[in-house]
Amino acid sequence: MTRRIPVPAGKHPQAGGRALFEFEDKSLALFNVDGQLFAIDDSCPHQGASLCGGRLEGRVIQCRAHGLRFDLLSGYLLNSTQVKVTHYPVEIIDDQAFIIISEESAP
Repeated sequence: MTRRIPVPAGKHPQAGGRALFEFEDKSLALFNVDGQLFAIDDSCPHQGASLCGGRLEGRVIQCRAHGLRFDLLSGYLLNSTQVKVTHYPVEIIDDQAFIIISEESAP
């Protein structure tokens, strides 16, 4: 099953920005990198620290707690395919952003 979760206008980050978006039992970090939106779980898979406030370089987010760096496109830890943060596709339809939640992306 696939769900499209609309992102409220106030949670749509501007270019270079980020926003925390919560719905149901999920806390997601949204990032706008050069006009492209990325959505990931806001919990580092290492020890659960928030990723939203981490250092952003291009499409790489660095966890503030221990410095782990994740690719926002794939969710994988840089230089690894063993550790991954759950990431979600984002679609824009008529200027409305939707986070796509599917069974495959659910942890």
